[in-house]
Order: sequence, then structure tokens, then C-alpha cells
Amino acid sequence: MSAANSKLGAGRPSAGKSQKTLSDLADKAATARVNFDLDRDQHTKLKVYAAKHGKTVKEVLTELVAQLPE
Repeated sequence: MSAANSKLGAGRPSAGKSQKTLSDLADKAATARVNFDLDRDQHTKLKVYAAKHGKTVKEVLTELVAQLPE
């Protein structure tokens, strides 16, 4: 088979497709990732607090941010 007759090519096969995914269909706001460093004691304190309250660290921090004044 010659290269001219071949449908194979370099690149991602799905690059030209624009199919919607489940995440595209979800009604949720755009998000932004936040990264920062804590010393080990602060990290442990945060994780213990979250566990004692039956929450994830993300839930604790999201709730704190929501309480910030505008």
C-alpha cells in the first residue's frame, strides 16, 4: 500500500472531531485551579479539621472562600 492510498497519518485521530462529552453538557461554572504551599503542621491542621467535620479539604476551603466579603 502506498502512502498516497493510506488513510493513516500522524497526529491524534480525534483531533478533527468535535463530539460533546458529559462534562461539556454539565451545568457548572468554569473553574480555576488553586495551588499553594503550606508547612506540614498547617496541612495536618487543615486535614484534621476537615476530617472532624466530615468534609474534604476542598469543601473546607471552598466554604471559607465563599464567606469572604466582596
